[in-house]
Amino acid sequence: MSHPMVANIFADLPPALPDEVFETLAEAGDVRIERIVSNGQATPEGEWYDQGRAEWVLLLAGSAGLLIEGEEEPRPLKPGDYLMLPARCRHRVAWTDPLERTVWLAVHIGGPTKII
Repeated sequence: MSHPMVANIFADLPPALPDEVFETLAEAGDVRIERIVSNGQATPEGEWYDQGRAEWVLLLAGSAGLLIEGEEEPRPLKPGDYLMLPARCRHRVAWTDPLERTVWLAVHIGGPTKII
């Protein structure tokens, strides 16, 4: 029997970020949990995330703007803000804080989801 490991979501943040860093923290069945670290990055113009699985995302540090297709303005996110993006909900990161690292926790869920 293996013993659970204690880790810290803010440990080992990458020192330089030419691109966003996606790191899978845990995965089981239809669920994947990942840490995303950004520092001034945004989704390239004209590109959208259009995922086949729902994604629950929590902003832990920094700040960002998330644009949902069909909305006029990006939704500003600050630490503690979270939202559920249903499968096929086209979205893009409009901006992330260029002066401090933005740390996200994303939970990808396969199959039908219930938004609470």
